[in-house]
Amino acid sequence: MRKVLGIIASAAFTTALLAACTGGARQDESPRSDPPETYAAETHAMQRARLAALEVAAFSAPPLPQEPLSADVYAPFDDNGVRLAATDPVSTFSIDVDTGSYANVRRWLNQGRLPPEDAVRVEEMINYFDYAYARPRDRGRPFSVSTTLSRAPWNADAHLLRLAIQGYDIDARERPPANLVFLVDVSGSMDAPDKLPLLKRGLALLVDRMTANDRLSLVVYAGASGIVLEPTPGDRKAEMRAAIEALQPGGMTNGASGIRLAYELARQAFIEDGINRVILATDGDFNVGTVNFEELIDLVERGRESGVALTTLGFGSGNYNDRLMEQLADKGNGNHAYIDTLNEARKVLVEEMSSTLLTIAADVKAQIEFNPAVVAEYRLIGYENRLLAREDFNNDKVDAGDIGAGHSVTVLYEIALTDSAARRVDALRYQPAATPPACRMNSPG
Repeated sequence: MRKVLGIIASAAFTTALLAACTGGARQDESPRSDPPETYAAETHAMQRARLAALEVAAFSAPPLPQEPLSADVYAPFDDNGVRLAATDPVSTFSIDVDTGSYANVRRWLNQGRLPPEDAVRVEEMINYFDYAYARPRDRGRPFSVSTTLSRAPWNADAHLLRLAIQGYDIDARERPPANLVFLVDVSGSMDAPDKLPLLKRGLALLVDRMTANDRLSLVVYAGASGIVLEPTPGDRKAEMRAAIEALQPGGMTNGASGIRLAYELARQAFIEDGINRVILATDGDFNVGTVNFEELIDLVERGRESGVALTTLGFGSGNYNDRLMEQLADKGNGNHAYIDTLNEARKVLVEEMSSTLLTIAADVKAQIEFNPAVVAEYRLIGYENRLLAREDFNNDKVDAGDIGAGHSVTVLYEIALTDSAARRVDALRYQPAATPPACRMNSPG
């Protein structure tokens, strides 16, 4: 819209300038009888006057409103395309329980701005909500799976296939003891009301829910990293609150050194058969130390081998590195959330504490096979950065997403049946016939 307005304004100015330069006469003017030299002098004076007036108007006009520039970083991706069941009947991807995209998009909208296209990850928008799916009857199966087929709301000729996965939940009193190491960014970039101050309020809510069997540690990093709170039992809440309240922003951001120290502390306080997790809270603006994206990912991948998972909590705007935060959580066998309000902090750290921290199923992959005799085309909605090769489904060395206690996952496919007017691609004429069922969902093991 800003470009369109600029073009219109520029065209109007050019038109007026041309009219002034041609000295066009008004329709009500009668032919002049003055000597030619007198007429030419007056016409030249009028042209100069008109040009001067246009210049004044152009430079005194208020500027068009400008969209505030943002240095936020998002991983680019393209929406999933339509697949032909006759030639590509199998869809394989990793489960995703992250919800950071929804809260981040909400922040943009609350600011009266549209989010960048790559900030919108559809699966995270959908999975943000609880749909009250049926839970497993017992813990013999970590999650239940159900399917629903309905008309697509945007195309009456297409169908919408929903796969619903619901993990079993536990009572808060049954939660295993937790060894939590909060890695807190206290660099200068966190000096904003929606960053470090909001994080401190969220941490205070978590402290209230910790038990004597839990352990909380605080590691901070800016230009250098250090331990603010050694592993402390959850019933020593005064010490925890004092350490949290003392956090102050300042300096550059050496995230890599902080990650190393946090993993080291988590290993020292490791709880067998418990929850062992590093929780990184930052805007992701790493600007000193190890700043290479791939090196940071490798650092986290090595850390997860020790049995310590990584969760990332994103804060703030203007320099928020969503790409880094999401990928660190993925490679660290954890989940990613974005905290834009105190209510969101309460949701992630208190209300969903078990699902955020306790993993009930690791490396969960889904594989759906469509029958080309019934389904002509399908399109997976979302999960663009979770797609896997078909052979990866049975390869345990290929990492995939984890499901926490009480987590639910929704997967949507837009499908066009063989007799549907919604088909977008001409079918092959020589494909051998197949038999129902329309689709089959495989599960590991």
